Amino acid sequence: MKNTMQRGFSLISAIFLLVVIAALGMFAVTLSTTQHQSQTMEMMGARAYQAALAGVEWAAYQVGNSPANAVAPIGCTQTLTGLGGNLSAFSVAVSCTAVSAVEGTTTVWVYEVVAKASAGGVAGDANYTEQVATSKLVK
Repeated sequence: MKNTMQRGFSLISAIFLLVVIAALGMFAVTLSTTQHQSQTMEMMGARAYQAALAGVEWAAYQVGNSPANAVAPIGCTQTLTGLGGNLSAFSVAVSCTAVSAVEGTTTVWVYEVVAKASAGGVAGDANYTEQVATSKLVK
């Protein structure tokens, strides 16, 4: 006849193994989710940088098409939306400031362009992405 102290021991072992396996499964799912979110945010950061560069290129076009004696290009400071494609989620705030410099008898205008692309709500949100690109243009 079996000792009464040994009954139920296999049940405790089985419950312990189930708890350990469940904990390992939860760890694997959490790790996978974190990696996926990190990759997504990295991709959104790269897209935000491309959107900011598009804003700088837009400002360069505005500067290039402005009259030679213009102090600041017309419409160079504004917010761009509807970029299209993978950049459609981003809005780009472009600002231009102009400073003149005299070289001999010629006045040269130097434009500082700052383009800030953002998407995903406001700063502090979990999916918020922002990148800034700057450039100096001479005309």
